[in-house]
Amino acid sequence: MPHHVAVLALDGVLPLDLGIPARVFNEACTSDGTRLYSVSTFTPGGRAVRTHEDFQILVDHDESVLQTADTVVIATQEPSEHLLATGTLPGDLAATLDRIRPQTRIVSLCTSAFLLAAAGLLDGRRATTHWALCDTFAQMFPAVEVDPDVLFVDNGRILTSAGGAAGIDMCLHLVRRDHGATVAAAAARRCVTAPWREGGQAQFIEHLVPQDTDRSTSATRQWALERLAEPITLEDMARHAHMSVRTFTRRFRSEAGISPLKWLAQRRLAHARLLLESTDLPVARVATACGFGDPVALRKQFHTHLGLSPVAYRRAHNAPEPTTAH
Repeated sequence: MPHHVAVLALDGVLPLDLGIPARVFNEACTSDGTRLYSVSTFTPGGRAVRTHEDFQILVDHDESVLQTADTVVIATQEPSEHLLATGTLPGDLAATLDRIRPQTRIVSLCTSAFLLAAAGLLDGRRATTHWALCDTFAQMFPAVEVDPDVLFVDNGRILTSAGGAAGIDMCLHLVRRDHGATVAAAAARRCVTAPWREGGQAQFIEHLVPQDTDRSTSATRQWALERLAEPITLEDMARHAHMSVRTFTRRFRSEAGISPLKWLAQRRLAHARLLLESTDLPVARVATACGFGDPVALRKQFHTHLGLSPVAYRRAHNAPEPTTAH
């Protein structure tokens, strides 16, 4: 059976953000085109809700969909005056959230993290929301560890994301988590969006489009991607870009929202995941091919970022077991 995603729309919902889960999850398919997720959009009582824009929406479902939901996504809603004044939820909304099953995964898009915090679901957890409201969020909910500098936070069962496109990144992250990098990359291609942005990337990127394309770091990023198996230092990257290390680091961060070496480590880890999912290369060969040098370094990265060993990751994604021929 497909994984059932239930998307909650409330009064004031942002229409663009409301459409993100269905757009991404409906593009996640098996090789024969079978959808891996089913998406239902619902409102409390199944009633029409007014969006943040100049129209209402009418949905086909009410909170009864929570009985079968494997994941619940709360679409972006700016915190209400009541919530900002009291830090609590209206009774009907609290009752709706109480109907979520204990094993169901819960996801908030952007400022809907305020709803999860008000329900006590984020106490003692790390979380994020739109950078403009992170200070307010932290002041209202001191039991929550607020991280304003990331795209999304994955706590296992509960995930929170920053604004706008970060919701796309988090949904693709969930597809990767559930079905692997190959399925997620294919879904991203069908959505015509970037296939890989780690949650730890900065929310705010100074220049989405480089101000001076002749001095962009994009060519150096492509150069590094073609040489992941080789040792690459920060000095090597700066030299390729014909910049000083200081200038290169500053420009790279302004364009990519992340430091050069952290970006390189993320790309190496992403490539390792892909190789483990799609090939029968032994772990040692994967480590070498991705520039980690040895299996110990690769295992450390997997345990730190994924909580699994490379072998366990391969088995979890039904990948081919290594053969003695390699």
